[in-house]
Amino acid sequence: MTERRETVTTPFDFRRTLGALGVGTFDEAGTWWWARPHDSGPSTIAVRDEVGSVFAQAWGPHADELVGLLPDLVGAHDASTMLIGGAADDLLRRSRGLRLGRTRDVHSALFKAVLGQVVTTSEAGRSSRALRRRLGQAAPGPRNDLKAIPSASAIAALPYETLHSFGIERKRAQVLIEAARRMRRLDEILAMDREDAYSRLEAVRGIGPWTSAMVMGIAWGDTDAVLVGDYHLPNAVAWALAGEERGSDARMLDLLEPYRPHRRRVLMAIKQLGIHAPRYGPRTPVRDHL
Repeated sequence: MTERRETVTTPFDFRRTLGALGVGTFDEAGTWWWARPHDSGPSTIAVRDEVGSVFAQAWGPHADELVGLLPDLVGAHDASTMLIGGAADDLLRRSRGLRLGRTRDVHSALFKAVLGQVVTTSEAGRSSRALRRRLGQAAPGPRNDLKAIPSASAIAALPYETLHSFGIERKRAQVLIEAARRMRRLDEILAMDREDAYSRLEAVRGIGPWTSAMVMGIAWGDTDAVLVGDYHLPNAVAWALAGEERGSDARMLDLLEPYRPHRRRVLMAIKQLGIHAPRYGPRTPVRDHL
């Protein structure tokens, strides 16, 4: 086991910050756990909030590397935790302490993003849990119930039919497999500048602006990532920032423009505060937002 403590400056909201990473889970005591996959075997990190600091413990073959990520996970690099002015002023005040961290794990971010293409969040979650339960590896450490998602090499070796059995249709399955096969090249985005990183991701067939923005936000730490093509997000942004019940991608981008290069912070505040536009009528089928 490897340990590390990191001092955090205020304002800092532990649950909002770790919850924004898109990976890991909180236990009943409030500790955040993440089983990070790796081709040589998973490692586990547990992070808990302490007064003025966070404390991490890690287990597994890459425990040292994982605790070394602690400053990234808690957004130590995120200097702007508060933006004042404009329509989002109240939202940002209410989400004060949110820091936008990064996992520096392209595979986990792509796994989450690709499973979320086209389908609802609940459908993506069911597929993810089933894959983790059946094909994931037991995570090292004290928790017997924790498993990592399948590694990139494991997914690269899967036939389409296996993924189909977990409710993943051919289109998403092919993207998952192709991305896993190219993971060495995709991991290089972590050392690239922003525009080159987006270009590298979107060179993979089936990875478009929605998917690349999610990956860049989670793994690379892009504070300006915007999920263009999302089904519900334009309505939520229009309602939160302008009191308009319906919005489009163009309207969303227009409303978010004053907050560049911190548009993702506004979007995360809207999400974490549970703000959504009024809903009318039956559910609309989810559109293709690759």
